[in-house]
Amino acid sequence: MFVVISPAKKLDTSGVKHQKFTIPSFINQSERLIHQLRKISPKDLKQLMKISDDLAELNNQRYLLWNTKHDLEKCKQAIFAFNGEVYSGLNASSFLENELEYAQQHLRILSGLYGILRPLDLIHPYRLEMGTKLRIEGYTNLYEFWSDMLVDEINKSIKSTKDKVLINLASVEYFKAINKKKLIVPIITPVFKDYNNGSYKTIMMYAKKARGSMASFILKNKIRRPEELTAFDLDGYLFNKDVSNENEFVFYRG
Repeated sequence: MFVVISPAKKLDTSGVKHQKFTIPSFINQSERLIHQLRKISPKDLKQLMKISDDLAELNNQRYLLWNTKHDLEKCKQAIFAFNGEVYSGLNASSFLENELEYAQQHLRILSGLYGILRPLDLIHPYRLEMGTKLRIEGYTNLYEFWSDMLVDEINKSIKSTKDKVLINLASVEYFKAINKKKLIVPIITPVFKDYNNGSYKTIMMYAKKARGSMASFILKNKIRRPEELTAFDLDGYLFNKDVSNENEFVFYRG
């Protein structure tokens, strides 16, 4: 199975503990975005990204320091650098070497700045969400900028791995960046719902962690067939056949 997840806003910039790394595929495109971002003042960045003064200043400095050289001195592997709920569930630090190698082939992280990342791709600290309305080179936003580049890269990887299905564990904001009509395999989207006030609802904080846990489950068990996903029961979630269909696997908790 081929798995895609979203990045995280929070970053763990502590020391690198893993020595193996790869270089992102679209550094030239990232450089073009950085060039545009450097033209934006912290004040305008705050408004564009809807962030605090401190975060605007921090990311302005990050853009100024960013360069195309990616090494272990200034960068960190994406799977270890991102530090949100999804990555708490994924728990990459628990992966054995062979599990990391498998993830390198079968897991991709979507990114506003880098487009798409393999787990061991090095990244500079940054913040650029896919939904940011950044105008660049005639494009009105990042969806237009990345457009078919992402799906072409995914299709190329899927041909290499011979995966038969794409498991969408990304957010709506990020998965929208993929031109789904051009995908060469079907999509399954796992959905996680918790019992709350008399009904089952998606509670985003819990759902994000569950997406990471599902990604870990797939990668560590080298799952290949969709029906094997129904065995997922981490953190108390259970597959509900009655509300699921071939494109959406729903898991209830509570």
